[in-house]
Amino acid sequence: MSTTTWNLDASHSEVGFKVRHLMISNVNGTFGKFTSSITNEGENFETSKVIFEAEMNSFSTNNEQRDGHIKSADFLDAEQFPTMKFESSSIVKKDDQLFVVHGDLTIKGITKSVDLLVEKSDTAKDPWGQTKIAFDVTAKINRTDFGLVWNAPLESGGVLLGEEVKIQAEVQFVLAQ
Repeated sequence: MSTTTWNLDASHSEVGFKVRHLMISNVNGTFGKFTSSITNEGENFETSKVIFEAEMNSFSTNNEQRDGHIKSADFLDAEQFPTMKFESSSIVKKDDQLFVVHGDLTIKGITKSVDLLVEKSDTAKDPWGQTKIAFDVTAKINRTDFGLVWNAPLESGGVLLGEEVKIQAEVQFVLAQ
């Protein structure tokens, strides 16, 4: 069986997150620079190997002061740990379009097992003859598991930031020629 490789189409993809702020709302952020590839045997996505990397300095919440703090050693420490990486270890098919991708996520030099819930689209050809496929990816992680422990107590009780981070990605890939 032949190996199939899919490369990220970054211009049609976005990777973001949300975390509770003041325990009353969410702060959303995105990564501006990231890469990913999928390698599998033929058309079977259950055999896929997924690799994803994001540049920590490309992180943005559209607030320069907050972004600087998040990129500092208090959180991501982007200078010492310039990338975040995910590498799949196995994939479980739930139905024709829903998969659970098990793998290792590394943030700030700490690697933990995580599960991604992935909804796969059908393939389509664009007007230039390229075969494309898209995935909607969601996951939840605890930021403190990755050494992202900075927080501040609130006068009213509770803390400034929630520990749960919701990850949301909509990514499109192009079949390598």
